Amino acid sequence: MKRLLQIELYKVKHHKLSKVLFISYFVLLTGISLIAAIKFKLGNIEVHLAEQGIFNFPYIWHFNTWVADFLTFFLAIIVVSMVTNEYSYRTLKQNLIDGLTKKEFVLSKFVFLIVLSLTATVFVFVMSLILGLRYSDYTSLGIIFSETYFLPAFFLKLLGIFTLIMFLGFAFKRSAYALGFFFIWLIAEGIIYGLLRWEFFDKETARKLMSFFPYQAAKNILPEPVSRLSAAKNIGKQIGENFDTFTGIPIENFIILIIWIATLVYFSYFILKKRDL
Repeated sequence: MKRLLQIELYKVKHHKLSKVLFISYFVLLTGISLIAAIKFKLGNIEVHLAEQGIFNFPYIWHFNTWVADFLTFFLAIIVVSMVTNEYSYRTLKQNLIDGLTKKEFVLSKFVFLIVLSLTATVFVFVMSLILGLRYSDYTSLGIIFSETYFLPAFFLKLLGIFTLIMFLGFAFKRSAYALGFFFIWLIAEGIIYGLLRWEFFDKETARKLMSFFPYQAAKNILPEPVSRLSAAKNIGKQIGENFDTFTGIPIENFIILIIWIATLVYFSYFILKKRDL
């Protein structure tokens, strides 16, 4: 396993675009957090997002993982390039000639995806802990770590998206085609949800059915946190609505996504196994 990871890290280390995207991801993520912590004026109104409770424990675990998820595209490009470059530069064939089996080749990619997802998760953990200790109104240990399950949820969502991207990379062999199909798939899932919601079932049933689709399975594991903010709750009370409907992440969301991850890894191997190089 260590040897397989070393092979992938060597390739990424010598790929300039991957290094630029990797650094950009963490710089932008840090920048967003710093902006939220800075006071600024909009006309005569002073705005300080930190005072709205976004950095309070344990809410910060939910909010920061959700924000970090918006920048996943940077890391997704690294993943698709990591796979498709093997075909473009013919390193895949060379690795197999050098003794790497097709199973080991796919496993090396998946191990790298795990490390990439884990690295992003650890970074979000450290950044959130620092900001929370600085700005949170609640700093007892019980409160600080009460909702850290958002971190494994974030890790699993990243791994799910990256595994889907890896599968598309093996299927199409070109970055543009793989990313293009990925966005087409997102649109297709949206259209299918609309049909299920408005033509066949009620809203709740449509959502449950869509939870079995790969992208929606990844999306469901990290729900939006905005409705949990005190400002959103106050607005809801004024108009007679309860915006805070969050009750935790159902365990079946984790199970569905794990099954999809295993399925996509298997089909990545299946494609490579059946394809002539």
